[in-house]
Amino acid sequence: MTRRHEVLAEMGLAPVWRLRRSHQGGPASEPVVPAEAAIRWIEIKQAVPACTACALHKTRTQTVFGVGDEQADWMLIGEAPGAEEDRLGEPFVGQAGKLLDNMLAAIDLKRGENVYIANVLKCRPPGNRNPEPGEVEKCTPFLKQQIALVQPKLIIAMGRFAAQTLLASDATIASLRGRVFRYEGVPLVVTYHPAYLLRNLPDKAKAWADLVFARKTMAAL
Repeated sequence: MTRRHEVLAEMGLAPVWRLRRSHQGGPASEPVVPAEAAIRWIEIKQAVPACTACALHKTRTQTVFGVGDEQADWMLIGEAPGAEEDRLGEPFVGQAGKLLDNMLAAIDLKRGENVYIANVLKCRPPGNRNPEPGEVEKCTPFLKQQIALVQPKLIIAMGRFAAQTLLASDATIASLRGRVFRYEGVPLVVTYHPAYLLRNLPDKAKAWADLVFARKTMAAL
């Protein structure tokens, strides 16, 4: 233990050790100091609403940061806020949110309990249009910080833009499903976005298969 960690221990802030995966996929233990993590969460939660890095800040009602267990094993990442998310400030609400809650319940999960949910973009694109490359570029650092702080055991990328952003790929969802990828050493699986499933009901069966695959992947970690 370093002197710094000894001091933190004396203050009642001893590091919490969590098992993480290295970039090569091997196990690597790294300390997560609660006080430091708390400060970083505060900083990013203040930085996101103050962000004016792209033009989306001009049309948003409010930013949509993320919600859930900040030490969750499961992290779900969507694309961008819609109208309801922009109004309420929470990701995956409305009909898409109800569907997501049902999807989570199907694999014995619940919003806020060992699950953290975020989007690639923190501001709603006008008219729910697709995110533009420059907007993704400006907003991705916030998402990277969220992933680093949560330290999930498994990431589920929901939708094309989430998958393509995290995997730095232009591949289709269909070609990415059913495989385990890694983002910064964290296992990642891909599935459809709930909003897409509301418009394409036959693909709900495929999304269910993806969730079963994700559950098996988590169980094997």
